[in-house]
Amino acid sequence: MLVDGKWTEDWQPVQKADEKGRFVRQVSSFRNWITPDGSAGPTGGSGFKAEPNRYRLYVALICPWASRTLVARKLKGLENLIPVTVVNPVLDKQGWSFGGYPGADTDPLHDAPHLHELYTRADPHVSGRATVPVLWDTKRDTIVNNESADILRMFDTAFEELAPSEVRLYPQDIGADIDALNKQIYDQLNNGVYKAGFAITQEAYDEAVDGVFALLDMLENRLSGDFLFGDRLTETDVRLFVTLIRFDAAYHGIFKCDRRQIADYPRLSAHLERMISLPGVRETVNMDHITRGYYSIKALNPNGIRPTGPAHIDALLKAAA
Repeated sequence: MLVDGKWTEDWQPVQKADEKGRFVRQVSSFRNWITPDGSAGPTGGSGFKAEPNRYRLYVALICPWASRTLVARKLKGLENLIPVTVVNPVLDKQGWSFGGYPGADTDPLHDAPHLHELYTRADPHVSGRATVPVLWDTKRDTIVNNESADILRMFDTAFEELAPSEVRLYPQDIGADIDALNKQIYDQLNNGVYKAGFAITQEAYDEAVDGVFALLDMLENRLSGDFLFGDRLTETDVRLFVTLIRFDAAYHGIFKCDRRQIADYPRLSAHLERMISLPGVRETVNMDHITRGYYSIKALNPNGIRPTGPAHIDALLKAAA
């Protein structure tokens, strides 16, 4: 934990809990936007113009929030414009670190051992947790944004002049519907599994798990076409995908969301398979990083033993490779 730019406390999985023992997630602190001409976006200041190789994306492959920005980067064809640095999947006492694990990178810009050092470089008085994803501006040597929802929207439109794309993840004509479903999926599923896994009272756990499976049941009934909005691929599908791909391998076990698996939902399973088959999406999934990261959380798994499989997820990933 950073307090006024100083590391003061060992990393803990539970950031904060309310009076009923519910897990409370930290609010993102850097909210600038990259825009085609560098003008200010919905939040933050101006000066972040879309340019090739100006920005770098820092991610953890274990993290669904970071992974949805990776999926958007692939779907929008931004690989040649925005390079990526992957942190170690295991959080040590100082949080996310660089290198030291297969598939994890060293920091190519400042050779920082830990991600929190980039946070203090961007703001010497920053307080809070150093989270992923981080979108870094190499020209101004600072963090543009660390909110994955914002980065998804930036990747959808900011670089269109540099990398034209027929994919539109947030079509304006259904924007209000996307926002409404995003909110529900985030609260009950994306963050709901964390609320179940990090609950510190039975009441909080029961409430969270009820929400997780009520939402999965609703989505199973909703899916009638290829995607959540019929035949239109949107950011909502990306938000759903990053949780579904982790569910049976991690959340079912380590977070005790074990009433059912995604494999028990035919339509959600088909959605998962459809998403993983989209060009580039398979490359954003590293199941070794995912299971290594989640099952290394000592508060939930003191001995660090991780399960093998599940076999149907292994088969899905091999088929999509």
